[in-house]
Amino acid sequence: MAVKRDNGPSYEEIIRDVRGGNIKPVYYLMGDEDYYIDRVAQFIVDSTLGEMERDFNLSILYGPETNAQRIIQEARQFPVMAERRVVWLREAQSMNDREQLAAYVKNPNPQTILIVCHKHGTLDSRRSLAKEVKKVGVLFESRRLYDRELPGFITSYLRRQKREIEPAAVQMLCEHVGSDLNMLASEMDKLVLAIPMGESRVTTALVEQQTGMSKDYNGFELQNALSVRDIYKANQIVKYFDSNPKNFALPPLLASLFGFFSDVMMAYYAPDKSEVGVANWLGKAPWQIKQAILPAKKNYSGRKVMAILAEIRKTDGLSKGVGGCRTAPGDLLKELIFFILH
Repeated sequence: MAVKRDNGPSYEEIIRDVRGGNIKPVYYLMGDEDYYIDRVAQFIVDSTLGEMERDFNLSILYGPETNAQRIIQEARQFPVMAERRVVWLREAQSMNDREQLAAYVKNPNPQTILIVCHKHGTLDSRRSLAKEVKKVGVLFESRRLYDRELPGFITSYLRRQKREIEPAAVQMLCEHVGSDLNMLASEMDKLVLAIPMGESRVTTALVEQQTGMSKDYNGFELQNALSVRDIYKANQIVKYFDSNPKNFALPPLLASLFGFFSDVMMAYYAPDKSEVGVANWLGKAPWQIKQAILPAKKNYSGRKVMAILAEIRKTDGLSKGVGGCRTAPGDLLKELIFFILH
């Protein structure tokens, strides 16, 4: 899953450039999502310094314990029996004088790679440091993924490890872990190790075994129940969620339902109303259209789908405390599902 901004490179683009030898003298990595910041920094170190070179050519400094002058002194030094030297500044958000690094960035040491990790915040793009970094290096903002982007992150992460995952298993992981990418990656690493010998697919049974979630009571199954308007099964799943709050996270479930009903609405506008035509229109596999989208299109009018989307938005706002709402997530879900089915 690419993390793309309007005026900067994505995570994938940085990795590709470093792997291809296009290495910049300064990398300023900032933003609210730790996952990409940590991985870009570590990848640069691993790609530019061998194990034997790190003792003399890798300096790791911490924002609360250092200052701009010390960092500049480290960066001005030359490598010892190596092509490059790496100065890795962590927790830069804790530095009061980090703006003074602009003086170094204007004329960086070509044999030093300065990596600055600034978490839970960003630089002011109007000030000198951000402007100078953009001229000679990489200014990367790592933002948190939206809940709707988590399935793409999961499938891409496993694809890089030459593994596949069942769609229902993706939904189970989203609900179980939420949007913490470091935790998601950790859970997927465990699943990869648990895949039986000779197989390459993460199944719902495997996720159930490793996480304790039920493969029969999850967001994917709720979506299918709503699609065919199976009131009994939908209420069973909602009851299970309400009784097992540790296995239930409302935000990713709402994001999933919103995405699903958005697809149902888009299906009404497909030029070709056939299974294949709708699949091509939505960019989904034909089996997904047959299993869920077309049944939902049959069971819900366009007007009802529009009302459902509005109600999901309203529920999302209430779950975040809009209007001083203190209703429990399980109760909010019950009210939403009742609205959808009736």
